[in-house]
Amino acid sequence: MSNVLDSFPETMITATPADGFALAITYSRLGVKSAQPDMDILEKLRPVYSEDADSLIASSQVVATHFQTIATANNYWR
Repeated sequence: MSNVLDSFPETMITATPADGFALAITYSRLGVKSAQPDMDILEKLRPVYSEDADSLIASSQVVATHFQTIATANNYWR
């Protein structure tokens, strides 16, 4: 099993807000993999949380928080 940090992006600087949003999703996914590194368990749990509205809203909030940080780093809203 590889270390999550091995695939961690080197910078938060992106060319466009869309690229920044994609990076926010990457950060969120890396956070989940860091919290639960066992891919078998992640795959087993996916059907449970993928149909739970509260879980989906919570994951959206995490992505939004990462995107806010990336947007600030890139000065998107100047």
